[in-house]
Amino acid sequence: MRGDGALLAVVAAGGALGSLARYGVAQAIPVESGQLPWATLITNVVGCFLIGVLMVVITEVWTAHRLLRPFLGVGILGGFTTFSTYAVEVRGLLADGHYPLAFGYLGGSVIAALAAALAGMSLTRVAAGARIGKGN
Repeated sequence: MRGDGALLAVVAAGGALGSLARYGVAQAIPVESGQLPWATLITNVVGCFLIGVLMVVITEVWTAHRLLRPFLGVGILGGFTTFSTYAVEVRGLLADGHYPLAFGYLGGSVIAALAAALAGMSLTRVAAGARIGKGN
């Protein structure tokens, strides 16, 4: 198919950037055994907020170039957020006997991430509506 090379390139480039950003957060906020993995929690919540913003901007506010969504959404934000690290961290907390923390992290991450995505969408719609209203 035509354009698959460009699509693959933007996803790969975005993924590399997002992964580097996640690595930077993990280095800035190290976690010790038995502690809440703040770096992953923050990364996933911020990533979900940003995906909420992005989806509203590119589907409701303006028409984006066809490669922007794969670059930002799949590449950067897909590389930035991490379900696999979250799952390994939950497993590690369980294996070490930190059951309340593990289950709190397990459920709290999902709730916080969903709330962040909804907040990103809602705030972007409000901001876009205010901007559009001022332009009329």
